[in-house]
Amino acid sequence: MGIAPKILSILEEIKFKTPTPIQSKTIPLAIEGKDIIGIAQTGTGKTHSFAIPMVQRLMQVKGIGLVLAPTRELAIQINEAFSNLSRAFNIKTACLIGGASMQDQVTALRKNPRIIIATPGRLLDHMKRWNVVLDDTAMLVLDEADRMLDMGFAPQIQQILRFVPKDRQTMLFSATIPKEIIQMAAQHMKLPLSVEIAPSGTIAERVTQELFIVKRDNKLQLLSKILSQYHGSILLFSRTKHNARKIAKSIRDMGHRAIEMHSDRSLNQRREALEGFKSGKYKVLVATDIAARGIDVIGIELVLNYDLPEDAQNYVHRIGRTGRAGHKGHAISFATPDQKRDVNDIEKLIRVTLPISKHPQVPSEQFSNFASHHQSNPHKNFKSFKRPHSDRPHPGGKHHKYHR
Repeated sequence: MGIAPKILSILEEIKFKTPTPIQSKTIPLAIEGKDIIGIAQTGTGKTHSFAIPMVQRLMQVKGIGLVLAPTRELAIQINEAFSNLSRAFNIKTACLIGGASMQDQVTALRKNPRIIIATPGRLLDHMKRWNVVLDDTAMLVLDEADRMLDMGFAPQIQQILRFVPKDRQTMLFSATIPKEIIQMAAQHMKLPLSVEIAPSGTIAERVTQELFIVKRDNKLQLLSKILSQYHGSILLFSRTKHNARKIAKSIRDMGHRAIEMHSDRSLNQRREALEGFKSGKYKVLVATDIAARGIDVIGIELVLNYDLPEDAQNYVHRIGRTGRAGHKGHAISFATPDQKRDVNDIEKLIRVTLPISKHPQVPSEQFSNFASHHQSNPHKNFKSFKRPHSDRPHPGGKHHKYHR
């Protein structure tokens, strides 16, 4: 694949043996300096697809590597992925995210890092204060580009791109490819090569899915039944942070260890929640969509959509948190009787009909005129189902505090 022997030694040390499909296709092209659009569902190893080539090329060319990510958690995890590789070459990194100490980041920048990982808002904040200059950017990566656009970062990204040299290598990674991504690529990339591991919106192969139609008032009752059936880690998605708090409290009242993660939590609280979830201290992590892209935890047994996402594409990102790195996973979604259209949008995107399940102890509902669209097994019930083994910059001044 053209990977330098020293990097291969590091990969062996961290027990990376077989490249994933996106890595096999992307790394050789990236090492050659090509512009790349990488499309692959979440959990397929995209981070090392750009981390390995970036470290290798920065040993051969002058300048810095810049990685933009949509959320604090994702930026932190990208920085961690780089740390093993960059340390061996004495390449310093800086992670610029909202909610963390500005002064600590300034200190890191003064050490002249060759790799900067940042959320768009905090990077712009440093740029306005002249803490960082991007004139010598040799490589630019836009990770989870579709998510950054969903979160309204397009103006900030355009602003940053105005300060980055046109003569650079650009890599754009995304799980889905809306038209805005195509426009961005046409405007800012040089004859990019498209590496598509699965069609946009494809779900990881080893993730099974099911849908429960339930009245809003019966959701907690159904949740209680499901939590008692699963013994591994569960990632539960709520549409709002207010609801996330209420659900987490209800789960604790049921006797399960649960913690919430959303934009009202401080960076330290979010870190503690994620680390506690990874270590098994908490069985259930209740999160909003803002946290969906920052949760890279191997072995999540179940993703539970307590609320369906507002955007169908977020369904792909949510359930991509299970079944990662070739593991099996399962996803359960709750839909209320009035959410037929939302379910249709999801099914159209993923090109799969969600199988409907019923729990014998919880009243089940149905969508109006839905029978013709779904052919569910009338004999199937929950027990018989076999489980598979920000930071936005303030347009005003530079002293605005970001709370994303």
